[in-house]
Amino acid sequence: MKIQDVAKAAGVSTATVSRTLSNPAVVSERTRKAVLEAVRATGYRVNRAARNLRTQRTASILTLIPNIGNPFFSQIIAGIEQVFSEAEYSVLVSDTANIGPAGTPLSHVFQDGRADGVIVLDGILPKASIDSVKGTPNEHLVIYACEWAEGAGIPSIRSDNRSGAFQAVNHLADLGHTSIGHICGPEHNVLTNVRRAAFFEAARARGMEVRPDWIFPGDFKLASGAAAAEAYLALEERPTAMFCASDLMAMGFISRLSDAGVRVPEDLSVVGFDDIDLAPYFRPALTTIRQDRAELGRITAKTLLTRLRQPTEVDPDFLHIVPVTLVTRASTAAPQR
Repeated sequence: MKIQDVAKAAGVSTATVSRTLSNPAVVSERTRKAVLEAVRATGYRVNRAARNLRTQRTASILTLIPNIGNPFFSQIIAGIEQVFSEAEYSVLVSDTANIGPAGTPLSHVFQDGRADGVIVLDGILPKASIDSVKGTPNEHLVIYACEWAEGAGIPSIRSDNRSGAFQAVNHLADLGHTSIGHICGPEHNVLTNVRRAAFFEAARARGMEVRPDWIFPGDFKLASGAAAAEAYLALEERPTAMFCASDLMAMGFISRLSDAGVRVPEDLSVVGFDDIDLAPYFRPALTTIRQDRAELGRITAKTLLTRLRQPTEVDPDFLHIVPVTLVTRASTAAPQR
């Protein structure tokens, strides 16, 4: 089938068909529906390679994540994919662990024709990488999702991390816990800083003492949760509850405690953060702060797609905060001592 067949079926010109398929925002809803219905009826397929060559576009979006093996990112990527696949864009995923300390300039992504836009999920991506697009025509086509860098001047879509920490602490306090510890994320990570600060603030607001020996380092991974459990077991005086800055750390923590004969939630209540897919199936099922990761991905993709289609309507300080919710499961209970 040719574009002329689609135009005839839709009752419009070939130019209108071309505009509808390349930039649907510029035509009316009625025309868009007529053209898309004609495309389905005729079985017409766009020659994307030819179109991209003509428009100097790649029809690809690059997504940079800090750990491709972390299951946390799966639903964010799915949300991004959902929006961009409907817009006929491909989503490329790259692990920032492959980027050297000096960073690969993001400007090269555009100059080399690798992608039309970039979504950054790594808040500690080298500053030089971000700065390389400042002042260029593509500056508005780089967006932070989930993580961010303070003062970077890049639009950001993120979860309400502060609210999540408050919800975790208040849940434990409402159960009767007056001594709560915290397993942090990696140092210099913006999520670590926000969740830790909010934990301290929430605990003090409930009249609790925040003891330095009840604050444990971590890196969002299973092993650091297990290491925190070793430190917890060595304490002479232990808290009755623990707020972990990620589900994976909570799971590593609980697993090591189980090996040592410490029962959750009978001896210690544990709250995670993220609500990854494994959380309800872990034993005990994990009480956690749920991030709507798919929605976060969809909002990010829609924001970038709007910038691709309407570059003159850009807010450089755009910030969207996605609400989080407490999901209560079996890993928390009233203290028994």
